[in-house]
Amino acid sequence: MSAATPAAERLQDEEMLVIRESARLMGKSLEPGPVIREMLHLISEFLGLNRGRVVLRQPGGGDYAIRYAYGLTQAEIERGVYRPGDGVSGRVLQSGETAIVQDIDDDPHYLARAVERDRLPNETVSFIALPLMSEGEVLGLLGVHRIRGRTRALADDLRILEIVATLVTQVLKLNDRVAEQTARLEHENRELKWALERGSPQQATLGIVGESPALRHALRQVEQVASTEATVLLLGESGTGKELFARALHLSSSRRDQPFVKVNCGAIPENLFESELFGYEKGAFTGASTARAGYFEQASGGTLFLDEIGELPLAMQVKLLRVLQEKSLQRVGSRRETPIDVRIVAATNLDLQQQVAAGRFRLDLYYRLNIIPIRLPALRERREDIRPLVRHQLNLISQSYQRNVGLTPEAMDRLADYPWPGNIRQLRNVLERLVLLAEGASVSAREVEHVIRSEAVGAPDAQPLLPVAPTAGAVRPYLPAQSHDRPQIEQALAQTHGNKSRAAQQLGLTLRQLNYRMKRLEMA
Repeated sequence: MSAATPAAERLQDEEMLVIRESARLMGKSLEPGPVIREMLHLISEFLGLNRGRVVLRQPGGGDYAIRYAYGLTQAEIERGVYRPGDGVSGRVLQSGETAIVQDIDDDPHYLARAVERDRLPNETVSFIALPLMSEGEVLGLLGVHRIRGRTRALADDLRILEIVATLVTQVLKLNDRVAEQTARLEHENRELKWALERGSPQQATLGIVGESPALRHALRQVEQVASTEATVLLLGESGTGKELFARALHLSSSRRDQPFVKVNCGAIPENLFESELFGYEKGAFTGASTARAGYFEQASGGTLFLDEIGELPLAMQVKLLRVLQEKSLQRVGSRRETPIDVRIVAATNLDLQQQVAAGRFRLDLYYRLNIIPIRLPALRERREDIRPLVRHQLNLISQSYQRNVGLTPEAMDRLADYPWPGNIRQLRNVLERLVLLAEGASVSAREVEHVIRSEAVGAPDAQPLLPVAPTAGAVRPYLPAQSHDRPQIEQALAQTHGNKSRAAQQLGLTLRQLNYRMKRLEMA
């Protein structure tokens, strides 16, 4: 008994040494390679558990392979590839249960794939494999060889191996978390560097306000393609600021000093499309008393922004495709080809692929326009931008109407909580109404709720404002450009004593829509 006690004490000392040194290694470095290999070295040197290896899933998923080892050659490491359920190691990886092979020569499931049998001692060799578990998931396994005819009990070896397996798992998890954190910080640094180089003031002057990841991603895409001549297709819901992005693209390009011409394809009557886009010669049709350059020629050397491109009639899609391919056009009434030099930026709130499938949009034109698609995020996807947008728009509106109107904190909270189905256009419309209808210097939360409620459903007795997802009834119905005639608009202006914002509200229009109709009717 006296002889056994020193042996037991020596065993405990060796175990404590392995645990203490492993913990010290973890505190010294989180780099998994050196730490795990040294742990395997310790259990080999002090406990006689040899040829240790840590098997982990290969990048991209699928098979598992030996990632870290001690006592194995490089060739042996490279041979150690396992599928779940494949041999002893594969069974551990599949089941998440420890496997003990008392004699590798008597177990048909032991593959001896990594280390050939003649490389092992000429006596009974055992193999122990323990799963590396994290939150119920099998990350891999820890495997070792053990000489069976030794005085040290198997239970003692299992106990220390379980501790080492836990430490290895912690090293792997900590390394993953550090890698994730490092990647996030690197991404944020890149975003910050990009924002500083581009300069927020320039964004604000263009009306593009916000710092959300979704917005920065779209702006970064604009910056990347601005210096090219590639056609850009801006995608997104109505009111997301496609025209602002188109202007930003133009002003960031080498064409910045040349014209930027916007064409609203949804507002041009079908019989006028060709003459509006391509121009006409004198006498080409009744009323053509003089020749006129179309939008393509007006944008010569600059950028032509084709807004609502999905509304383009099929007959015009054919002609537009020809112009884009040939880079020349014929005015209506002319047989002469006129070369054109324009950068095309198109925009739509429609799903053009669905339009193609429905036969309403040509596939060849879609491919011609969809060279660089840039998706603009909806306001509900960049909620952190709502408050700075409110402040920016409120400042612009107050200056425009010579008013000095602010918001209470509760009013700002109400605006920030609303889902804004109409996006930035709806936000500006609501703020414009709040400024014009404000009776004091500060707008209350109750006033915000009243305006948004009437904006959303068009009725004073609507349900209270709630921050819920937008519904079909929450979006302003589409109105064609010819929806209101001159007498209707004149009557609304007379009733509101010339106040366009209130006239637009009375007609169920935004101020922008009213101004467009007045311009079309030559009233402004």
